[in-house]
Amino acid sequence: MLKLRLALVTCALGGALLATAPAQAARCGGDFNSFIASFSAEAAQSGISQGVISQALGGVTEDAAVLAFDRRQRGTFNKSFEQYVSTRVGAGRIKAGRAMLMRHASLLSRIERQFGVPPQVLVAIWGLETDYGKGDMGKLPVFRVLATLAHDCRRTDLFQGELLAALQIVQRGDLTLRDMVGAYAGEIGQTQFLPSSYIKYGVDYDGNGHVDLRHSVPDVLASTANLLKTAGWKAGGSYEEGTANFEAMREWNRALVYRKTIAYFADKLIEQ
Repeated sequence: MLKLRLALVTCALGGALLATAPAQAARCGGDFNSFIASFSAEAAQSGISQGVISQALGGVTEDAAVLAFDRRQRGTFNKSFEQYVSTRVGAGRIKAGRAMLMRHASLLSRIERQFGVPPQVLVAIWGLETDYGKGDMGKLPVFRVLATLAHDCRRTDLFQGELLAALQIVQRGDLTLRDMVGAYAGEIGQTQFLPSSYIKYGVDYDGNGHVDLRHSVPDVLASTANLLKTAGWKAGGSYEEGTANFEAMREWNRALVYRKTIAYFADKLIEQ
């Protein structure tokens, strides 16, 4: 799912990202190394340590494949619901999802009491994004991806904000530099959070002092629930199309077909 979400990154999360951007954005385009030097100075002014900046951005290079992929993303969700759901929700994924509901029943119940989001919705999102953390979470260096997209003038403010948020993740000690690996827009972890969403919605639910959305299932599921609650999710309400909770899922993904797939999958997980 990680490749499909990039199509809607800009419209879904643009406002939040701009709030994370450096106060004075580095000038996009031109020499890449000069851009990185300028951005690094602004990141330092924003409170990022020189050590983190050097580790993350020292020697970073531009990735032409990331730019090419970014240009190809328009129209990703043009399939009908029937066409799309047939490729996303099969018997194997449903069976695995039901097993996850049982395995994490106590955790999911606690999260529902706190955030109001039912277990089947969280497990559906988890399954669609990365097959419950066992599938593809992305293999690209996050800082290379984000530096490339930030340097590109098409959405520089948005991705300069993401790049700063990624530095904050490392500075907080949530993830090591080795774990900053993700997808084509810098999405990270088992439910594919952009760095700004990681900072904004991430929850340390296992109580170890860090928000770890790559390895900690409690953190992953609680953070996903927190995003939906913050977006207006109402406990106990329906999540079918036309409801307030279906609308709250726009913060997750604005594509109608994808939100309908979440709802369909969630219902299948609890179908008798």
